[in-house]
Amino acid sequence: MKNIIGIIYLLITFSDMAMAQTDTQKIDELITAYASIKEFNGSVLVSKQGNILLKKGYGVKDIRKQTFNDEKTVYLTASITKTFTSVMILKLSELKLLSLDDRLSKYFPDFPQADSISIKNLLTHTSGVYDYVQNADFMYNAASKPADQKTMLSLFKDKKLDFQPGTDWKYSNSGYMLLGYIIEKITKMRYDQAIRAYIFKPLDMANSGFDYANLNDSVKATGYYSDSGKDYTKVAPIADSTVLYAAGSIYSTVGDLFKWHEALNANRLISKAMAEKMYSPNKFHNYGYGWTVDSLYNKRIVSHSGGFWGFRSNLARIIDDNICIILLDNTETPGLDNITKMIVAILYKQPYTLPHAKNAVKLHEDQLKKYLGTYQIKESDLELEIKLEAGALVAYPKQGPRAEMSATDATHFFLKEQENFEITFEKAQHTNSYIIKISVNGKTRTGQKM
Repeated sequence: MKNIIGIIYLLITFSDMAMAQTDTQKIDELITAYASIKEFNGSVLVSKQGNILLKKGYGVKDIRKQTFNDEKTVYLTASITKTFTSVMILKLSELKLLSLDDRLSKYFPDFPQADSISIKNLLTHTSGVYDYVQNADFMYNAASKPADQKTMLSLFKDKKLDFQPGTDWKYSNSGYMLLGYIIEKITKMRYDQAIRAYIFKPLDMANSGFDYANLNDSVKATGYYSDSGKDYTKVAPIADSTVLYAAGSIYSTVGDLFKWHEALNANRLISKAMAEKMYSPNKFHNYGYGWTVDSLYNKRIVSHSGGFWGFRSNLARIIDDNICIILLDNTETPGLDNITKMIVAILYKQPYTLPHAKNAVKLHEDQLKKYLGTYQIKESDLELEIKLEAGALVAYPKQGPRAEMSATDATHFFLKEQENFEITFEKAQHTNSYIIKISVNGKTRTGQKM
């Protein structure tokens, strides 16, 4: 009997190992396919139940030096920083050093309408505080230089609130800037010192820090951008850590972020009850305390993406099944969320498709002009204006960057920088107008011309 049980155990174990290996191969194949069409260039870590399935680098770390990304490459994580700022605030709350209901006036009494803004509002982006990164003049001309608290506050302190606190949702880096300053007031440390003392050192995150501009070039990736298409060869400027600060200054590796995931899953930094609050979306948006909360295949996913000059990142976690997906990229490719969803599909044995390079054709301008106009996309607030520029269609979302379109035939198009984003124009019934169909991640949305 013992021998039979032992054989069954071995069979189950080897079956699990084979399944894990198959998942590893599929994920590697997926990332390689995205890398081959220049939609991923960075490092990946995927884990399940504490076991790392894939930990690997893809693409170029530094074009000039001809070095390549690996599992130890350091990247600017940008807004993934907000997950650390949030946990730090919640930790101080559990230590009774602050309350989430504290008003901003307690820490910044001369901030306009500070009595109406709570720490909870800042955490959930429901404060209405103007987002300082919208100040293009400052960001493009001064962001690479050190800035003190007074300078940073001047960028948003006296701006009119976007809405009354607690009545709406709008992403605000300024809100997290204020949370960083509050952390400094309470801990009597600089923000970076507090994060190191409370988080990095206890978790042995030795490859994480803040001053990316002055980090040793041999370990960090160079950030690249493109003026057009996927030619990511232009070196991106680096913003100073005092400008990105508690909203986006942390650099890290996939290995260190895995330690971050494991510590959060084990409730080593904050209690399970506090973590559940952190992962609870506010009533206006699927954003909790520093985390986006969503679902896929009936599984709750908590995540945060990041993006700044030359870098893109995504950290996604399925807590109930202890799954962690980390994507760090040193190009401004826009499709990390889609890659994450494809990896989740692999892990849950759901259908997925490998990306492939599309062949673009040149259409005469007369064929394109009939598609020009503004389209209202159903089931969303998206308004999309289609323009003709230099012989090509260009999509302009009401909120978001322009995206150039390439044609595969007279009615089918794709985005140059994200080929899985497909667009189809169809003649509307009983009219000479057109409707637009946008397909991504297997989901299609339709828009009517306004």
